[in-house]
Amino acid sequence: MARQKTGIVELDAMLHGGFLERDAVMVAGSAGTGKTTLALQHLVNGITKFGEPGIYLTFEQLPDQIYRDAENFGWDLRKLEQQDKFRLVCTSPDLLLEPDGTGQLLDSSIKEIQPRRMVIDSLNHLEMYLPRGGDMRKEAYRILNYVKTKGISPLAIWETQQSAGQAFSVTDVGMSFLVDCILLLKFVEIESAMRKALVIMKMRGSDHEKELKEYAITPQGFRIQGGFSEYEGVMSGIPHKVASEKFVDMFRTASDKHKNATSH
Repeated sequence: MARQKTGIVELDAMLHGGFLERDAVMVAGSAGTGKTTLALQHLVNGITKFGEPGIYLTFEQLPDQIYRDAENFGWDLRKLEQQDKFRLVCTSPDLLLEPDGTGQLLDSSIKEIQPRRMVIDSLNHLEMYLPRGGDMRKEAYRILNYVKTKGISPLAIWETQQSAGQAFSVTDVGMSFLVDCILLLKFVEIESAMRKALVIMKMRGSDHEKELKEYAITPQGFRIQGGFSEYEGVMSGIPHKVASEKFVDMFRTASDKHKNATSH
């Protein structure tokens, strides 16, 4: 099976080699979890490491903001654009929802750079522009399908709501059945500190790692740092140390107390 690497080594390992080619991927998470950073890095790595041009389709951010955000990580999108390897398409969702809107908006960019990857940022904004009684799932399916038939792998961003101490349910992503792979990014509070966790919720047609991984947004971009093996209940929003870890901590505390008592 042909794989499409993200270029983020630890994430590709979790995906057992990368996303399956032409699979529709959803990156879901609440505001500030790093969805846009991950999506941009996937595109930039595709261009610079694997020779796969990409399009970033956005409904919510101004071009200057995206160029600036990318520059903060050392990614020169304007240069890639001049080389006909990248296109930034900023538009209003209502244009995309017109009968032939997808083709009108994207056909010239597709012709010019022949992309292999596309980011759609975000499906939530599409939902806001639907006419009363419009079917969001049908519209999202139409757009994702259009992208796939052009030989491009789509990665769609979906913003979820997350309140403290609340579990994430796949049903919160109303379109989970439309996509082949879901990556969930989530804030978790552990011992009074906010940390970030990533989990692969599903991946059709391929095995993948099931455990949660901690990640950080570094000056170089998205970086996976390790697991939460010493904690249980991270997904539920109420993490606690695994019993064996608690025992080790208790033993260590008792040992320290004993040392202090004998040294006085």
